[in-house]
Amino acid sequence: MSASPVLVDSCWYIRQMREGRHPLRELEHIAFSRDIATCGIVRAEVARGIRDTGLLKKFRARWDVMLSVPLDNRLLAYAEQLAWQLDRTGVILPLTDILIACCARRIGAVVLTFDKHFSHIPGIRCTDRIM
Repeated sequence: MSASPVLVDSCWYIRQMREGRHPLRELEHIAFSRDIATCGIVRAEVARGIRDTGLLKKFRARWDVMLSVPLDNRLLAYAEQLAWQLDRTGVILPLTDILIACCARRIGAVVLTFDKHFSHIPGIRCTDRIM
């Protein structure tokens, strides 16, 4: 696939569900032209809020076939350095958002999110719309 992958942030999934939409169906629209990515942080944040075990099983099945960005020691060290640098400039962000951004940067992904925190992280491309 030639277009950049899309890493879907947890707040995007959560808002879609709160507004009565099924996020997995929404993502099908871009799956033909782009890789869709996830990471352990996003999976854990979204899964913890899903009450229906059948729905959780569907999410896990879809996540299992997405491009998965591992949280290894190199990525964690990068997140540590980025958080330290941002803090020194007065930009204090949740560590989960920094980790997700580091995952996106690792694979050159655009972050699909409604969270404005990502716009404060240098080098991260983000959008709130499926392209």
